[in-house]
Amino acid sequence: MVKICCIGAGYVGGPTMAVIALKCPSVEVVVVDISEPRIAGWNSDRLPIYEPGLDDVVKQCRGRNLFFSTEVHRHVGDADIVFVSVNTPTKTCGLGAGKAADLTYWESAARMIADVSRSDKIVVEKSTVPVKTAEAIEKILVHNSRGVRYQILSNPEFLAEGTAIQDLFAPDRVLIGGRETPEGRAAVKKLKDVYAHWVPEDRIITTNLWSAELSKLAANAFLAQRISSVNAISALCEATGADVTQVAHSVGKDARIGPRFLSASVGFGGSCFQKDILNLVYICECYGLPEVAGYWREVIRINDYQKSRFVNRVVSSMFNTVAGKKVAVLGFAFKKDTGDTRETPAIDVCNGLLGDKAVVSIYDPQVTEEQVSRDLAMKKFDWDHPRHLQPLSATDLAKQVAVAADAYEAARDAHAVCILTEWDEFRGLDYKRMFDAMHKPAFIFDGRNVVDVAKLREIGFIVYSIGKPLDDWLKDMPAVA
Repeated sequence: MVKICCIGAGYVGGPTMAVIALKCPSVEVVVVDISEPRIAGWNSDRLPIYEPGLDDVVKQCRGRNLFFSTEVHRHVGDADIVFVSVNTPTKTCGLGAGKAADLTYWESAARMIADVSRSDKIVVEKSTVPVKTAEAIEKILVHNSRGVRYQILSNPEFLAEGTAIQDLFAPDRVLIGGRETPEGRAAVKKLKDVYAHWVPEDRIITTNLWSAELSKLAANAFLAQRISSVNAISALCEATGADVTQVAHSVGKDARIGPRFLSASVGFGGSCFQKDILNLVYICECYGLPEVAGYWREVIRINDYQKSRFVNRVVSSMFNTVAGKKVAVLGFAFKKDTGDTRETPAIDVCNGLLGDKAVVSIYDPQVTEEQVSRDLAMKKFDWDHPRHLQPLSATDLAKQVAVAADAYEAARDAHAVCILTEWDEFRGLDYKRMFDAMHKPAFIFDGRNVVDVAKLREIGFIVYSIGKPLDDWLKDMPAVA
């Protein structure tokens, strides 16, 4: 029986290993983490992350060939293949601060693997890492090997939260990078044989290590670039009276472009896009490519501009102040069908409103009050460190921020509603009921283009929808507060 151990029981490690266990009954899979509460969650009926379909997969395999444990050293020592799926946060101080990836946790994992290993191992990069990280990890392992031989592979994940299980069941591609040596090719084949249990061979791509590492950063950069491109056009649409939905539909009909990732919004979020682009910028700068670095930096700048533009529109529309006014925020996760709030645009929007002394009431079907408090208290990049190293929730926000049990409670006595996540339930709300319980004039600021603008205007709302022709009320208001 092949034994696989994954270090890190987070959004990548947990679902990926669960699907491998399901599809490979002859493989023993153990997910390890130093966080006892997180492992306890994976062993309970309420998993620590929300992902459609994940519960069923875990329940089918857990206790059979899928295990979750805090006994890190024992299971790493026993494994044939060790996946490393630990945090790679953006550095907040020192060389490369604000751009470079902090590989502290990766280095600690590599040193631990070297300390506990007594048999040859294949070590697989599953976290998103800078190009040439494998070389650094290889040096640590080789210099501490005590006769144990290691092969380093890069096997980046290409999961989209909300569809991660579907993506794992039927991936567009599985990418495996390894050394171009007999030993390296043998290691690639061993990992390829695991995925071949359910992934067609033509979808398993093998490359050298550096191509695999760079492919992940490039893929995320390309996707984020599409979002920033359509968001830039959304600002122009508002200025000219065009409709960004119609423009995006027309553009997406071109087979060379396609329709995906062309939905205008308040901005992109999630754990990867911004972090990976900043990492790409830093790598380009290090290799003496300032023009390339500048190109990718603009993707981030447009995303920040879109969020600040949204806040400005809210404040300027409401007589240039939201001080003391209740603003309902519907949706806090960075996208629907996930409870993940990492780099969610809602954080910057809420902080912008709070900075103008608004009273904010938040509803999200999958995000807890504790998580909201943590996110609004954190400094930039704090979210990507283990939970016990994150700052505690700020108590001074309590008077300005409340978390509601449903959308109607959030909107009761509010002056405005901001829709920041495209949850399906927000499309079917009784907006007449909501309108009747709000102060007038009642505003809706749709950051995800989920509402029927015409119907809401018939009810009596003043509606702002990203990239859509402006309400007559808004035409008379400056776009910047």
